[in-house]
Amino acid sequence: MARARIRHLAIKSPNPERLGNFYQDAFGMEIIHRSKSGGVYLTDGYITLALLKCRPEDTPPGINHFGFEVEDSEAVGRKLTEAGLPAPTQRPQTTPYAEQRGMDLDGNLFDISEHGYAAVEYPPARDAKASRAKEKV
Repeated sequence: MARARIRHLAIKSPNPERLGNFYQDAFGMEIIHRSKSGGVYLTDGYITLALLKCRPEDTPPGINHFGFEVEDSEAVGRKLTEAGLPAPTQRPQTTPYAEQRGMDLDGNLFDISEHGYAAVEYPPARDAKASRAKEKV
């Protein structure tokens, strides 16, 4: 059986348009659809992120977190602080995928990873690999 792939994530937001603009600016995502009910749909070319309007009767349970793979985590950190958000924090040494944790304008948490999500590699191994690469230069 083929492995299932996560391709869609939905977040409830009091202001999907504002949040959609944030993800477009901070991560270069593309807004691909706006629903009549106020939802904003974005893509990074692989996964679709649906930002859905909270209804008065909703009690959103929230999302624990989701993750972005990025080329330059320092640039992303600057964009977050420029948006008035706290700088991303370092993930624990026991986290094999993401190096940092940030939050969006609504307080949803996300991981930021230059390493990516394809291979398990803990921070000490990543640091050693980076040191070896600098020595070769």
